[in-house]
Amino acid sequence: MDRDSQLELYEAVAARLKEAHARVRALQVPEGVRMALTRKLLVITAAAKHDLADAARRLERLTADLDAGRFPEGV
Repeated sequence: MDRDSQLELYEAVAARLKEAHARVRALQVPEGVRMALTRKLLVITAAAKHDLADAARRLERLTADLDAGRFPEGV
């Protein structure tokens, strides 16, 4: 991946992470669920430092789960 496309992917992931954090903050769910989702976002953020493409895939799955109303259970 060349430098320009890497930078574009980084910018896209950063913007999507920011949006996902805002969505999680706005959810009307128990605090334990919110904390679990926030931890997932922090893991994705950390992963982005080492494998940006993997972080983008993880973020896409998390966003799909949020869109479908699928939240962590048992927290």
